[in-house]
Amino acid sequence: LQLFPELSLLLQFVLKHKEFAHLREVKVFPNALNPHKEESLALVKAMIDQVMALHEDVKWFHIGCDEVYYLGEGEESKQWLQQQDNTPEKLCLSHIKAVASCVASSYPAVTPIVWDDMLRGISEETLAESGVPQLVQPMIWDYAADLDVEGKVHLIEKYRRCGFSKVWFGSAFKGATGVNQSLTLIGHHLKNHLQWLKVASDSPADVLEGIALTGWQRYDHFSVLCELLPVAIPSLAVCLQALKNGGYSEKIKENVEKLLGMSNLETESFMSTSLGTFPGSNILTLVTQVSFYLKSSVDELLERNRYVTGWFSPYHRKRKIIHPVIMHHFQPDAVSLLSKWNAVVQDLQAAMEQVFHKCTVEEWMEENVHPSLQKLQQLVDDLDKA
Repeated sequence: LQLFPELSLLLQFVLKHKEFAHLREVKVFPNALNPHKEESLALVKAMIDQVMALHEDVKWFHIGCDEVYYLGEGEESKQWLQQQDNTPEKLCLSHIKAVASCVASSYPAVTPIVWDDMLRGISEETLAESGVPQLVQPMIWDYAADLDVEGKVHLIEKYRRCGFSKVWFGSAFKGATGVNQSLTLIGHHLKNHLQWLKVASDSPADVLEGIALTGWQRYDHFSVLCELLPVAIPSLAVCLQALKNGGYSEKIKENVEKLLGMSNLETESFMSTSLGTFPGSNILTLVTQVSFYLKSSVDELLERNRYVTGWFSPYHRKRKIIHPVIMHHFQPDAVSLLSKWNAVVQDLQAAMEQVFHKCTVEEWMEENVHPSLQKLQQLVDDLDKA
């Protein structure tokens, strides 16, 4: 089991700042680096050096290079592409080669890895002639539960013919199923790993270097948080055990339950609120409560309680009027519900603060808790005023 750094989303973090904006491929988008500027390569080299200073013993360094949608659309790139025989594919490969060469020259014991999606459509001849296969190992990524096994095997064969010595697989144990997903559907990720096992069994024995179990924290640097790590630890345990044992069975499930201290591990539906004993299990329990019941319970009161919709509508609330008899039909429920959720959220906040930076806690609460809790609090406040 190895950990290694990866640079993809770091460039969005860097290029969003005005002092680096002049290095963008397209002026208004902080997604891609202008490969024609010497300063661009110097920036990437500085980033590599900073990461390597913290991870001196790594064997692999993931240099990113996925989904570079706007490569070739900058003004300098357009001029470069007008020259004979220049293509977007060659532009991409030349940049990969330059970055990989930086790694190779400064850290000869480290092997660069690249995401493979920019390579998939490039012809075997172009790939082979680029010199890239001798410098990097491609990581073939696919996070689907029904990934195309045969297609992946053919892709591996193509990469071998081009000169790549080894390939990696990129799977996911969390994320990839919804940009603002708060709970992890274990079954989806388990199926993804079982499919990758099939790809491995159908491929030459010496071609696979390893598999990276990605755990997305967000879809990109600017999107909201998806599943938190503690929420997805059961999924990670299931996926690791499936890989370790070459499959998944009732016996393996029982072993995972024992490891996690959980009585019933659900894979085909979202986990229930049952407790486990693994670190972070309290966060999973509380996040599950909030995800399942907070919004639905508040909406039930505000939108489907006839006394609220009929006698305490926005019209009534604005004018602070309510029939005193009607008030007694729902005020106790509203106050009780608010008290209950305030207690749950207080526990969740305390649990999260032990693990996450305060800005992560703040963001998750603002996205997943505050909208419903504030509506409920406002109803209670309006009742008091009325």
